[in-house]
Amino acid sequence: MSLTTRENILNKIRQALTKPVPVPFVDRSSNEFVYQPPTQDIELEFAENFTKLQGRFSFCANNAELAEQLSALATARNWTKIICKEATLETVLTANNFNNINHTISLHDCDAAITTCEALVARTGSLLLSSATASGRNNSVYAPVHICIAYTGQLVYDIADAINNMKEKYGTDLPSLISLATGPSRTADIEKTLVVGVHGPKEVFCFLVEG
Repeated sequence: MSLTTRENILNKIRQALTKPVPVPFVDRSSNEFVYQPPTQDIELEFAENFTKLQGRFSFCANNAELAEQLSALATARNWTKIICKEATLETVLTANNFNNINHTISLHDCDAAITTCEALVARTGSLLLSSATASGRNNSVYAPVHICIAYTGQLVYDIADAINNMKEKYGTDLPSLISLATGPSRTADIEKTLVVGVHGPKEVFCFLVEG
């Protein structure tokens, strides 16, 4: 970059800084809710928004039905390499006769990974994930199929509600990674054509359990 070009850019920045930027919506309080409140049960709101984003949603009345549906899915897909790094979740599943978890394979070689989440965000159909779970940062990202197990008590309407819950849960010791997963990985960087499953799982399942 030539000196003249650099000086022109800096001059424009200086001129912009001398002009105060008008505050938008000055008649509104910063604490006001931006989005419309839900018009239906947030369980239904989440299911609709999640499936619109190519997520696959199932509702389970209890843990026994959860294990039954997972077993049926594994059989239908011929999955023999399912991993789960969360001991508490695995205990729940095995207690209800789901015995498909494979402890001998790596994340790189698996068919699917089962994890929990911090919350479900109904307005956007998103999963709120964090590095504080035993699944860590990798299982929900690198597996070809991500299966998330959540309970109705984890449902919130908006992202702000989910973050506030995280603050209440962890206090000042927040997880080093908090992320939102909204449907399968997708990108339109390749010749502006939407491609699914490039930077993450090709499929995302959410099993919502009553409780």
